[in-house]
Amino acid sequence: MTVSQFAEPGVIFYMERNLEVALVVRLRAGDTTAFDEIYDTLNPRLLSFLRRMARNSTVAEDLLEETWLRLVLTREDLHPDTHLVPWLFTVARNLFLSYCRSRAREQTFTSDLMSLWPDQLARSPFEIASTNEFERCLETALGELPPRYREVLLLVGIEGLRPADAALVCGISGEALRQRLSRARLLLGQRLHDQGLSLETFSKKVSL
Repeated sequence: MTVSQFAEPGVIFYMERNLEVALVVRLRAGDTTAFDEIYDTLNPRLLSFLRRMARNSTVAEDLLEETWLRLVLTREDLHPDTHLVPWLFTVARNLFLSYCRSRAREQTFTSDLMSLWPDQLARSPFEIASTNEFERCLETALGELPPRYREVLLLVGIEGLRPADAALVCGISGEALRQRLSRARLLLGQRLHDQGLSLETFSKKVSL
């Protein structure tokens, strides 16, 4: 049995609940292999989320290290029914917000952006060029969004969290999440339109 169902962008990502509960029990008991399983499953997605929020790889990696440290330090205090995916994304998000508050500003845009989509095999040179151009435009459009709108698109559309889990991460109600996601889609659509793209093109890549 695998720890989780890995998801392509836009596909719901989850842990089987029985296995998740078992991992929490093992983690609380100090089982290091449980931590390794959780780390291997969620580390790439947490890093992806933090890189696009911080827009700086060094900052993202520092925040990621702190996120995992928080799990190690608080493992004995976890509730047995803890949902690990939203718990870890909440910690990562809160660390990012604390970082921004300490600087009193959003991070400066850099060219150190990561690709949204996994590599694909057997693509023609034209397809590769087209995809790279689309990714560049999409990264730029996402980077221009205010953090509160960018994070809901990343959590639901890119990292594949269920809306209910994304709402927990953001500390808002399900209805507020839906409204924020709707507003985020509108803002993203406007920015893509300015670059000659449409939100429909984006929606073929992710599910929002």
